[in-house]
Amino acid sequence: MAANLQDSLRPLNVAIVGAGIGGLAAAIALRRNGHHVRIFEASQKKTEIGAGVGVQTNAVRILKQFGYSLENLKPLAFDGAVIFDAKNGIGITRPWLIAHESIVCHRSDLHDELIRLATGESGGGPPVQLLLNSKVATCDADGGIVTLADGEIVHADIVIGADGIHSVVRTSVLGHAIKPPASGWTCFRCLFDASTLDELTDLEWLTEGLHGARSVIMREKEFRMFFIYPCRSGTLINFVAIYPDGEQDAADWTPTANLDEVREKYTDFHPKFLRILDLPLHTPILKWQLRAVPILPTWIRGRAALLGDAAHATLPLLGQGAAMAIEEAAVLACLLPLGTTKEDIPARLEAYQTLRKERGEFVGMESVSQAAVPVKRGQYLRSREMQMSMLDYDAVQVAQDYYDANVRGIED
Repeated sequence: MAANLQDSLRPLNVAIVGAGIGGLAAAIALRRNGHHVRIFEASQKKTEIGAGVGVQTNAVRILKQFGYSLENLKPLAFDGAVIFDAKNGIGITRPWLIAHESIVCHRSDLHDELIRLATGESGGGPPVQLLLNSKVATCDADGGIVTLADGEIVHADIVIGADGIHSVVRTSVLGHAIKPPASGWTCFRCLFDASTLDELTDLEWLTEGLHGARSVIMREKEFRMFFIYPCRSGTLINFVAIYPDGEQDAADWTPTANLDEVREKYTDFHPKFLRILDLPLHTPILKWQLRAVPILPTWIRGRAALLGDAAHATLPLLGQGAAMAIEEAAVLACLLPLGTTKEDIPARLEAYQTLRKERGEFVGMESVSQAAVPVKRGQYLRSREMQMSMLDYDAVQVAQDYYDANVRGIED
C-alpha cells in the first residue's frame, strides 16, 4: 500500500519551451505542486523587452497566490486612463468601473520577480531549472519529446509551448506551421527618462489627475494613438505609438526608428502631446509589428499544450496579454496536482482547452476590434460588463471548481 501511495504521488517531468512571462508563470505554478520543471530558452541571456506592462487585477490575484513581492515590481497604480482627442487636446477621465488592484511596472522587473519565484529555494517544491542557450528545434507533441538545436533529445511527461508568436511547439500541435499574418498596424515603443519631466512645459496632461495611463487617439483619418504611462517607481515613461502600416512584409522593413520618424507619423497631433518626444530616451525606439495569431483549431495534442502568445498573440489594446498567460499557467496547475500520472495528461489537457480556449480567443478578437472597429475604440474602459468579465474572473477558482466536479468526482 505504501509503495502504491508513493507511486501515485510521483511528480511529473515538465518541459516548458520559452522563459517569458507565461513560461515562468507555468513553471512557478507547477513547481508549487511538487513537479520537476525545466524551462528551455533559446536566448543566451533571457531579458525582457525594455518596456512597461500593465498587470490587471485578474493577474495580480494569481501573483499573490504565487507569493510575489509587490515591492520588487517597483509598481505604480493603474487606476484607469485619461482618453485625449489627439486633435483638440481635450481629455475624458475613465477610471475602472469596478474594484481593482491593477498596477503598471517594467517588464523586466516582473520577469525578474518570476525568475526568483521559479528558481529560488523558497518557492515551494523543487526549484525550476532555467536552461538558457537551449533552443528547441522540434517537438513531438504525442510523445512529449523536444529536440534541441544541438541534437539533445529531451523526454517529458508534458510539454508546454510558451514560446511566443513564432512557436515551435505550435507547429507540432497543429501538424503544420502558420505565419501570423500582418495586421496592418505597427507601433513605436520605447522608454523615456522621467528625470527632466518637471523641466518641460505643456506636459501637465501627463502628470495631473488620475494615476494610470494616458491614451491619445486620432479620431479623424486612419486610427493612430499614443499610449503612455510611468513605470519603475515613476523614473521611466513607457511610450507606445500605434499607426497603420502596410509595409510589414516588405523586404526593407526595419525594426528600429528615430524620433524624427515618430514625429513624421504624428505631425497632426496637438503640439502638447508631441512634447513628450523632447524627453531624453532611455532605450532605443523599436518598431514592433502587431500581428495576431488566427483562431487555432486546437491548443493541445497528446502531451503538449500551448500557452500565452503561442496560442493567441494579439494586439495590446486590452492590456490583457500577460494576464491571459498567467491565468493559463494557474489553470494548468489546478488540473495537474501532485499525483497526476503520465496517462492522465491527455484528458487533463482536454480540460485545459475547455477552460481556456474560448476566453483566450475572446481577448484576441476584442483586442483587434479595439483598433479595427471605430465604435469599439476605448470600449473596454467604458464598459462595466467587459471589465467584470476580465477583472472579476477568478481563473483559479473556476478551474478548481471544474476539477472538483469533473475530475476528482469521477476519480473518487
